[in-house]
Amino acid sequence: MRPIAKFYTALLFLFLFAPILIMLVFSFNGGNSLSVLDGFSLYWYKELFHDEDTLGALGNTLILALCAALLSTIMGTAAAVGMNKLRSKYMKAAMNTVTNLPMVNPEIITGISLMLMFVFFGRLIGMRTSLNFGTMLIAHVTFCLPYVILQVLPKLRQMDPALPEAAMDLGCTPLRAFAKVELPEIFPGILTGLIMSFTLSLDDFVISYFTSGNGFETLPIRIYSMTKKTVTPKMYALATLIFFVILALLLVTNLSDRSGEDVETSPRKKRRQKKHSPS
Repeated sequence: MRPIAKFYTALLFLFLFAPILIMLVFSFNGGNSLSVLDGFSLYWYKELFHDEDTLGALGNTLILALCAALLSTIMGTAAAVGMNKLRSKYMKAAMNTVTNLPMVNPEIITGISLMLMFVFFGRLIGMRTSLNFGTMLIAHVTFCLPYVILQVLPKLRQMDPALPEAAMDLGCTPLRAFAKVELPEIFPGILTGLIMSFTLSLDDFVISYFTSGNGFETLPIRIYSMTKKTVTPKMYALATLIFFVILALLLVTNLSDRSGEDVETSPRKKRRQKKHSPS
């Protein structure tokens, strides 16, 4: 690797991770300043755990993200299995286009359109408040669903289609064949989709802002409301904790993908060893 390439790579990583490093350091700031480091202390972590409003918003965010991740993973896995069984190439192209559309559509357009739809149907059935936890959950499932499908669908296409057929020939029902044969093969994709859905829902602000009601506040919305006033290093402490949680989830995702690749390549290695072994 050339020195210029090494320097460029180091500069790129510095540009990407310098803000996170500054946030980590200032979360331990002993003073109230956001730009001057006055020694190291756990004071802001203690203040964070005494802030009931922020902890309540964090709890709402975790509940919403967990529910959205579970629902989108179940629905996305079912949708991926159905799309994989399609025979018409035109139908497959249409389904792929519909799947990709929520990801390329700007979030502000998605948020406004969902808000208008919820308000319209709420007024239609006579609801007093059209926006609540349910509307936010539907909105989060809507934009998380395509990511689950795009994680599970390649795993289904990599799998030998004869495996579930062989299981059914041996007496398994279609549901049992899916649980015993297909599910273990696509589980790394399901786990990756689940974690991606959780992190996307945890991070979302724009769609949550347009589809939230008065009685339910998520953490991104609360942080946005706090930026209108003075932001304390307490938010640095909270962001640091969230960063390490997401880092742990990312490591779990990479390890699951690595284990899935090892399982797929191990039969190939055995075949090669048999071919090259002396008879």
